Amino acid sequence: MKLREVMLSTTPSPEEIADLQLGDVVYLNGLMYTAREGVYMRALEEKANIPMELPRDSAANFHCSPAATIRSDGSFDMGAVTATASFRFAKWLPEWMAKTGAKLIIGKGGMTSKDYKSYFVPNGAIYLSTVGYGTGALLGRGVENVEAVHWSDELGLAQAMWVIRCNRMGPFLVASDLDGNCLFERENAKIVQNLDHIYEGTKPAVLKRFGETDDRSEELIG
Repeated sequence: MKLREVMLSTTPSPEEIADLQLGDVVYLNGLMYTAREGVYMRALEEKANIPMELPRDSAANFHCSPAATIRSDGSFDMGAVTATASFRFAKWLPEWMAKTGAKLIIGKGGMTSKDYKSYFVPNGAIYLSTVGYGTGALLGRGVENVEAVHWSDELGLAQAMWVIRCNRMGPFLVASDLDGNCLFERENAKIVQNLDHIYEGTKPAVLKRFGETDDRSEELIG
């Protein structure tokens, strides 16, 4: 099955978001900002003024630590943009989305359908997931320019709020929709249906690692 490719603005309309389907491949154009726990705590807990007009300037929040530096002349050098796991920031997302109007949350690994239905659906937002690992350099090709970096002195470069102008940045996968459905849960359910058939007739392993078992109900995950 050929996946549908979508070019999407970082300030998408409600209609554009509603048109997205689970599994669509998305490329982004426009301004994107990075924000993770440092930015969330500074803006939401310390009540610092957010140094952007959101969502007018951007409705796309990337959970990311860019490989970037600030040169001595104040210009920026950014290479790879590496996503980080979004589930770690779940407790801040409802307030952040309500405060900033963020409609695109971008990161690694996705979240659960429970999170999507609790946090994303009420705010008309969806989740875009990076594809696999080691794609930071690929995504970096979509960085047209670094417009600004905020709170680098207070938070450090990794946690600062980087404002990036994107030109066909991607690929990203649509991992949730406006009903709160989760792409990875849907696909995992399909895989599980066939597991018994795949392992049917196989012999138990002679040597086993700690926690390894043939009974999936007894599997130990460390």
